Amino acid sequence: MDSSSRRTAIATGVLFVVATATDLLATAVLQPLLTGSGYLGALAEDPARVSVGALLEFVAAGTCAGIAIALYPVLKRFAAGFAMGSVVFRAIEGVMYTVATLSLLSLLAIAQSAAAAAGPDRPGFQTIGDSFVALREVAVNAGVGAFVVGALLYYVVMFRSRLVPRWLSAWGIGAELLLAVACLAALFNHVSVTSYALLALPIAVQEMVLAAWLITKGFSTSALAGAAADRESTGRGVPVSVGMPAETGLAAR
Repeated sequence: MDSSSRRTAIATGVLFVVATATDLLATAVLQPLLTGSGYLGALAEDPARVSVGALLEFVAAGTCAGIAIALYPVLKRFAAGFAMGSVVFRAIEGVMYTVATLSLLSLLAIAQSAAAAAGPDRPGFQTIGDSFVALREVAVNAGVGAFVVGALLYYVVMFRSRLVPRWLSAWGIGAELLLAVACLAALFNHVSVTSYALLALPIAVQEMVLAAWLITKGFSTSALAGAAADRESTGRGVPVSVGMPAETGLAAR
């Protein structure tokens, strides 16, 4: 494996770890404050905790998009369209998570105003707060949906090319399909996708296993060599079967 691909593998593995860790930490920090009808009072009483949670969410949003961006130079050797698609959808995911975080910060301002307001004015603040909670929920659901599409694209490329062991990329595909079910259930039941946390567990575990694999072992050298040989053959005018998966070419050698 060339040094560039090795650095890409390590960087991608680290981004997977950071994205998962910051997302879980943000949930642990913020979820107790956003539970129940008295969430405005809870937010107003602990602005520092809200700020920490928001910072964690911003980091998670950036690293989510960064994963696909880091993978792009390697994946484009096998399927440029899929590689670009994964960047686009994971960037959308990052934008949606950013919207959710901005909604949280707006909620903090509303909560502080509600705490300082006279009694008769508080129901109005509650209505506004509920609207921002709903916006945050929609943004999170949209972000998870974009994540499912973006991740499926690069797992399909990994599966076809054997950049990582097929059991690992197949696990990713299956776990993403489970998360897609959670997204659809959340959409039709008008709830947050976090209500189906158990369906998200397989992909969370898979990403940590994939991160460990990329950091310690990197991408398959035979898959990368096959892609390089195919590009060289194409450059010399040697016919290459259109749409042939990388592993088919390797098998023929």
